[in-house]
Amino acid sequence: MCSINDSLVEVYAFVDDFLVAHPTLSGWRRSPNSHPAFTDAEVITLGLMQNVLGVATLKQTYRLIANNWRSAFPHLCCYARWLTRLQALTPLMGRLIQEAIRHHNLPGCLYLLDSKPIPVCKPIRHGRVRLLREEGAYFGKNSVGWFFGFKLHTLVHHTGAILYAMLTPANCSDKDADVLQTLLPLAAGGAVLVDLGYQDKELLAQIEREYDVQAINPSQAGARRALISSLRERIETTFSGLWSRFVDRVFSRSWIGLWVAVLLKMLHYNLTLAGTIR
Repeated sequence: MCSINDSLVEVYAFVDDFLVAHPTLSGWRRSPNSHPAFTDAEVITLGLMQNVLGVATLKQTYRLIANNWRSAFPHLCCYARWLTRLQALTPLMGRLIQEAIRHHNLPGCLYLLDSKPIPVCKPIRHGRVRLLREEGAYFGKNSVGWFFGFKLHTLVHHTGAILYAMLTPANCSDKDADVLQTLLPLAAGGAVLVDLGYQDKELLAQIEREYDVQAINPSQAGARRALISSLRERIETTFSGLWSRFVDRVFSRSWIGLWVAVLLKMLHYNLTLAGTIR
């Protein structure tokens, strides 16, 4: 089994190599302290260790690292400062998610489009919930029932790799124009397996015309419906991988805090899938 120290080295090597290869990504710094002792690579590495340690929050991660592996981060700053810097690196984490699978084998042009609820509270609190309401959290409904929070819309390669994702209020439809405009261009020239909610033939024709993709739902597959359904189960495996990384456990008090936490889980998932970390 891979030790914590080994995981630290693997994660840090991946992030640092990417930053060294793309020095312009640090160009957003405009202060005299443009080269901090506690580097951006260390900031992100510490965040990714949450999934290695198997804890539910970033605060638990910080405390465990500070108390047990402090020698790996000799210039470690305070928790509040680390969290602020981590949130400032949000655009970089989006690039890292794609970089994680750049050398991974992604055969064919078959993609899966689906969404996962991100509830911010339990149903018993629906009558009085206020958490993140001003940040866009709202009520939504899925096959299980009502929930309050957000939706994570994802485009996934049929091998399970997460290609792109966006976080919207829970009442945002999977067929919303903004969702389709954000995700489908990445699948241009390929086929996208969608769920049974895409029954409108005019919508499917519009998707094919505007985004150069073939949208297929199980009802169109005829005798091959079982095959299409089994392929769509791949996205449930991906969501299960995110669930095991506590993507459903929301402790954030801001939208950006929640989005950073979700990005870290998706990044760790892709790194594990690609075999970059064990």
